[in-house]
Amino acid sequence: MSYKNYPMVSRVVFGRGSFNQLGDILAPKRLNIKAPFIFLVDDVFKGDPIISSRLPLAYDDQLLYISANNEPKTSQVDALVEKIILSHKDRPSGVIGIGGGTILDLAKAVSIMLTNEGEAKDYQGWDLVKTPAIYHVGIPTISGTGAEVSRTTVLTGPDKKLGINSDFTPFDQVILDPELTVGVPKDQWFYTGMDCYIHCVESLDGTYLNAFSQSYGEKALELCKEIFTQDILSEKEAQDKLMMASWHGGMSIAYSQVGVAHAMSYGLSYLLGTKHGIGNCIVFDHLEEFYPEGVKLFKSMKEKHKIELPQGVCANLHDDEFDIMIDVALGLAPLWENAIGKNWQQVITREKLKNLYQKM
Repeated sequence: MSYKNYPMVSRVVFGRGSFNQLGDILAPKRLNIKAPFIFLVDDVFKGDPIISSRLPLAYDDQLLYISANNEPKTSQVDALVEKIILSHKDRPSGVIGIGGGTILDLAKAVSIMLTNEGEAKDYQGWDLVKTPAIYHVGIPTISGTGAEVSRTTVLTGPDKKLGINSDFTPFDQVILDPELTVGVPKDQWFYTGMDCYIHCVESLDGTYLNAFSQSYGEKALELCKEIFTQDILSEKEAQDKLMMASWHGGMSIAYSQVGVAHAMSYGLSYLLGTKHGIGNCIVFDHLEEFYPEGVKLFKSMKEKHKIELPQGVCANLHDDEFDIMIDVALGLAPLWENAIGKNWQQVITREKLKNLYQKM
């Protein structure tokens, strides 16, 4: 049997105010004064001093504010890469992504596509990337997605929603500064926090589970329960712990896999553009059959935090639209195998998925 030789983020700094060290971290990585650093920053921070006034821009560095209102697309990656190449004679020294899962995934994808030929859609899948990415740094400003630690960058392409899963995807450097998560709207905090919680449930209930993924998954789950079911934490403690839960949740699926909620939410996202965190919540709400304990606790957390999930998102869909979502979901074989086992195709029929989608 061959075991996964999994690449980790090679450097990470954690702590309140650690964002201030970005300039010192980048300085030795600058190839020359004409090789810029490219900063991809969530546009909610435009003019916000928490980030915009503290960016260590120098020489020909390029700052690109990007909206995270839509899930990242392969076409968006290609457009960013073209813009960067046309703006500079020299290949960039590195890409720095500052934002939530969308921006972090774009930063990972752009850093890969700056060294690999073709279009981003050509690399959607497992281990298709041949050339190492340029140096890339991830700085999450919201916690839960695990994008800061994962070996995938989830992209919606012309015919599928699938990540660039490769050994060259993970960041070379991550800065975990809980202060950057101040001011995240409550519903957004809940949805991305639940993304982390669902990672844990799917990993810990999966057939791919092993001691490596279990140790990370159990810690992340414990932190999620502390944050979302108890009232004993201060706001600062909750921010610190959710940042750690996100890291551990991402690690738990690194050596195993996610499951039913993620597979089906990819379908929602591909067809309807539903954001990842909220899509996972909409789906997970109906998955008692697969994760009875996990869904029960999810519903109680939803109630505790007075979160109203969108209802009827699939109410007016036609059969061909259901087919598109089902095709996307069924295309994620490793997720189904982890959730159900090798015989998953006997259990997960098109009719079963359609019935589930119709409830949402």
